[in-house]
Amino acid sequence: MVLKVFFPSCCSSADSGILIGRWISKQNSAVILAVVHFPFIPVQVKQYLGEVQRVTKVSVSVLGSWSNSKQEKEESLSEFLEDLGTIFCHEPWIQISKEGDSKFWSCSTLQKHSKNPQEEEIILVYYDQRKVMLSHLHPPLDTAGQRAEDAAKLSAIFDTVARSRLLFMTDRYDEGPIKLTHWQSDGVEASIIVELMKQASVPACMLLAFLISLVSGICRSRVLKFWPLSFLWSKLSTCEQLGHRLQHLQVISSNKKAQNQNQLMRKANIFVSLLIDVALGILLMSWLYRKNRIGHLADTLIPVADHVAEELQDLLQWLMGAPAGLKMNRALDQVLGRFFLYHIHLWISYIHLLSPFIEMILWYVGLSACLGLTVALCILSDIIALLTFHIYCFYVYGARLYCLKIYGLSSLWRLFRGKKWNVLRQRVDSCSYDLDQLFIGTLLFTILLFLLPTTALYYLVFTMLRLLVVIVQGLIHLLVDLIDSLPLYSLILRLCRSYRLAAGVKFRVLEQQDGKPLRLLMQINPLSYGGVVQTYRLPTYSCYPRDSWASLCKKLFLGELIYPWKHKGEKQN
Repeated sequence: MVLKVFFPSCCSSADSGILIGRWISKQNSAVILAVVHFPFIPVQVKQYLGEVQRVTKVSVSVLGSWSNSKQEKEESLSEFLEDLGTIFCHEPWIQISKEGDSKFWSCSTLQKHSKNPQEEEIILVYYDQRKVMLSHLHPPLDTAGQRAEDAAKLSAIFDTVARSRLLFMTDRYDEGPIKLTHWQSDGVEASIIVELMKQASVPACMLLAFLISLVSGICRSRVLKFWPLSFLWSKLSTCEQLGHRLQHLQVISSNKKAQNQNQLMRKANIFVSLLIDVALGILLMSWLYRKNRIGHLADTLIPVADHVAEELQDLLQWLMGAPAGLKMNRALDQVLGRFFLYHIHLWISYIHLLSPFIEMILWYVGLSACLGLTVALCILSDIIALLTFHIYCFYVYGARLYCLKIYGLSSLWRLFRGKKWNVLRQRVDSCSYDLDQLFIGTLLFTILLFLLPTTALYYLVFTMLRLLVVIVQGLIHLLVDLIDSLPLYSLILRLCRSYRLAAGVKFRVLEQQDGKPLRLLMQINPLSYGGVVQTYRLPTYSCYPRDSWASLCKKLFLGELIYPWKHKGEKQN
């Protein structure tokens, strides 16, 4: 059999002593966690390991001895280390020794209590204890067959080191009876800034949780369930984004401790996303209020709205003539054209009525950028929706009229074939019609058929305009969803400390010689950027139609309405 010994590289220069770690019998592997130096009392070592095992739930024990002949050159040392195997009684007893300045190591095993001791091939694997403890192993997505088994074996190694954190909290400056060598033996790694932030985060989270609970109580009150407020809350994407951010704040300010690494990373990603969102919003706000850009924007808005209205009037005049040389029904063409021109006239009057207050409205709207760039973008989308409301009305009128004619023609076409739609059974059944019904149906079919091209042309033009507005709003909401769902903390961690997000490991051969154990170096393979986004992507809300192209074309042909691209409240993972 092959015995695998995982040895921390930080202990390669440690003084002689005993090896403590975990024995994984299923894999025939030993994970060395630390080296206990001389002098020590075996009873105290057993008591200390029992306390560590009780707290960490890891079966830590003495696995063997470590001899560094550079520090100890007494011949009786090796005999003393062998005698320790009778005190701690572990099978097999692992003996690792470093031969002075030589690069070759010797590793052997003793099996005193075995009746038929077998010669085992030993593989000595070095690993960076700090990186393995701080990293989080991500198993492959296709967990089937040999890959799943290898991932489970590797997870046992990472889990052993990660759960033994208590063992690494003692350094050589502690006045305890046991001296250890591990990755923090020269001093526990800590940061004063981090500790101060931890202390300050407790009252800050309590205050934030109180404020959020107050705001949530107001949002759940019956006042917001009345018709005007409930309608605005469901239609405005700004309200949906504020509710989405309120849920994020509730997750961050929760006093509940994260149960696993995924929950911890989710909290960190939400916090960093909120922080960057607010920072970008403040930068946008400072840019808007500098050099009177709000006033310039308000002065530009009215001429742009007038120009759009003039272009629409020119378009309607073109449709009321002979567009592209097409012969239209003049009576219906004039009625529709004048109807839409009257709406444009009402819209221009409405815009000029609001013109004295536009700068003040924009000034207060600009202050909302302090809530985040996403809130400002949602407000921009709602402003676009309000400014193009007349285009939306044109689209609705044209779609309803076109839809009415399409369904009328389909119903009359069934009349010609002696069919009718059975409402109860939801199917087409045979039916006999008399002469008067067929005559009236023929007249209606002829009228609708000859009026269809004029209606279809108006519907097509206003649908194209509506799709243009929808595309602009969709791009804005895609940017909002990108900021909301992108795991920024995980991406920063992947860029700066890639070992924290481990996808697997690779082994590099350090020494391979007959009669000597095979020495390997275990290196961590970081998770790819695409894997980081796929694993830690934050849940967001649908802001664009999920219909396929075929479904969208069917809706356009039948004249069904395409609603504005806004948050629907449907979670997307």
